[in-house]
Amino acid sequence: MFWSRISGIYDFVENTYNGKANARTTGYVASLMEAGDEVLECACGTGMFSVKIAPRVRRLVATDFADGMLDRTRKKCRDMHNVFVEKGDITDLQFEDGQFDKAVAANVIHLLDDPKKAIDELRRVVRPGGMIIIPTYIHIGKSVAAGMFNKAGANFKRHFDEESYREFFEEMGIKDVEFHVCEGRMACDVAVFENRM
Repeated sequence: MFWSRISGIYDFVENTYNGKANARTTGYVASLMEAGDEVLECACGTGMFSVKIAPRVRRLVATDFADGMLDRTRKKCRDMHNVFVEKGDITDLQFEDGQFDKAVAANVIHLLDDPKKAIDELRRVVRPGGMIIIPTYIHIGKSVAAGMFNKAGANFKRHFDEESYREFFEEMGIKDVEFHVCEGRMACDVAVFENRM
């Protein structure tokens, strides 16, 4: 699998090329957490968000589909006893309805064949009134790093800008979404909305 193959160099490429945006985005997402939160993170990758979220919450379940990425997250979070790292598919989550206070799915929506199915699953496992947070790179088509990943086999399904990212949620029927753009070479647009399922 592509994402397992590149897990060893992912942090180097991401932080070398886009360190400022990543720091701003992870910091912003972490600021949305509260001490009592039970949080699900989907597509945790190498744990870039996990290490920022975990110190602020009661429990974090970090999932990813790629074994190589999970190995990296386990290594980074090995001393964090409130972190549980598991293999998982964002389009078929193996959790009970309303199990989590918040869910984070960072930089994965643009990779999915069926993003609606993923969002439906996030809404199912987050309690009514809970929070869903979906940071996504924008202007991907103009990014050198994204171009390299795509040529290597990342297979981006969508290329968002600020306008098309907002339209995406409208098409999903999700209203009252707040957006926060974290600038950098490849900016990240953080979509936040209350779960009204």
